Amino acid sequence: MEVNRDEAERCIDIAIAALTSDQPEKAQRFLEKAQRLFPTEKAKVLLDHISKNGFTPRHGNSEFNGTTGPRQRQTTAGENMKPEEKPSETSKSYTADQLEAVRRIKQCKDFYEILGVQKDAPEDELKRSYRKLALKFHPDKNHAPGATEAFKAIGNAYAVLSNANKRRQYDQCGEEKRHPSRHGPDNGNFEPDISPEDLFNMFFGGGYPSSNANMYANGRMRHQRRERRERQRDGGLALFVQVMPILILVIVSALSQIMVNSPPYSLSFRPSAGYTQKRLTENLKVPYYVGEQFSKEFNGMNLKNLERTVEDDYISNLRNNCWKEKQQKEGMLYRARYFGDTDLYQRAQRARTPSCAKLSELTASLHG
Repeated sequence: MEVNRDEAERCIDIAIAALTSDQPEKAQRFLEKAQRLFPTEKAKVLLDHISKNGFTPRHGNSEFNGTTGPRQRQTTAGENMKPEEKPSETSKSYTADQLEAVRRIKQCKDFYEILGVQKDAPEDELKRSYRKLALKFHPDKNHAPGATEAFKAIGNAYAVLSNANKRRQYDQCGEEKRHPSRHGPDNGNFEPDISPEDLFNMFFGGGYPSSNANMYANGRMRHQRRERRERQRDGGLALFVQVMPILILVIVSALSQIMVNSPPYSLSFRPSAGYTQKRLTENLKVPYYVGEQFSKEFNGMNLKNLERTVEDDYISNLRNNCWKEKQQKEGMLYRARYFGDTDLYQRAQRARTPSCAKLSELTASLHG
C-alpha cells in the first residue's frame, strides 16, 4: 500500500483542481480512486463534503483551500462552531478579480493565449508578458484557488515558447495539443526543462521572498519528482541510448580540436596551457596571452590585424557582460519596487556593473 501513496496524493490533487473548476463528479471519481490506492483522512473529508453538500463556490458562502480542504460556510455571531469547522488560521483572502484571472488562465487553449501574445510575438514581448503574469499569479501574491496551477501554466508557456526548438515543435502540433495548463500524459512532449519557481527566481535575478515555498512542492512538484525517480530507475540501455548522442558530439569536438590549429591568443585573465606570454595591444592596451612562438609568427601588418581582432573580441565580451549585469540589476530593482522591499532596493542600487564601467572607459578612449 505504501507504494501507492504518491499516486493517491496525485489523485487528490486532481480532485481539488476539479472542485475549483466546479466539477464535483470528476472530483468524486478521483477521490474514490485515491481511497482505493491509499486511504487518507484528507480524501475521506473531501468525499464526505461532496456527498453532503456538493460543491458550488460562491464568494459569500463557501470557499475552497487547495491545501487544507473545504472551508465551512461562515456562521452568524450567535451560532456555535465545532473546532473542526473553524476556518484555517493560515488561510488567506483573495479578490474576485484574482479568482476570475485564474479561471481565465484555466480556460486558455494554448500557450500563446496564456501569455496573451500573438503567435509571431518576439522574445522581448514574451519576456514582458511573463514578467507581468508571473508576479500577478505567484502563490505569494495570489491566494485564489487554482493560482498555483495558473502560475505553473504561465511558467510552462514561457519555458516552451522562449525555446526556439520547442516553440517550432509546438507550432507544428497546432490544435492537436490539449489544454496547456493540464498535466495529463497527452501534454508530456512539451514539459519544460525548468520548474516555474526556478524560472521565476532565475528571471528576476534571485530568490523570491516566499512564505509559501512548499506550496508548489506539495502538489505537482512532488508528482514530477516521483516521475523523475521512475525514469531514473529505467537506467541501463535507455540511459545509454540517451547519452550516446552526447558522447558522439564530445568525440567529434575533440577530433576537431586536434585537427584545427589552436587560436594564436587567449583573453584569459591569467596564463593558461599554451598561452604563457602576456602582451598589451598597441591601441587600447588590452591584455592578452600568447604562446612562446608568437613573436616569430606575427609581426608588422599581421600583428596589427591580430591586435585589432583581440580588441574587437574584448569589447564584444564586455558588451555581453555589461548586458547581463544590467539585466540582473534591473530585475532586482523591479522586484524591490513591486514588493516594497527596501533592503533589496538598496542592494540593487549598490550593485556594481564593472563590465559597463570598463566599456565606457574604452569608448571614451576611442573618441578621445
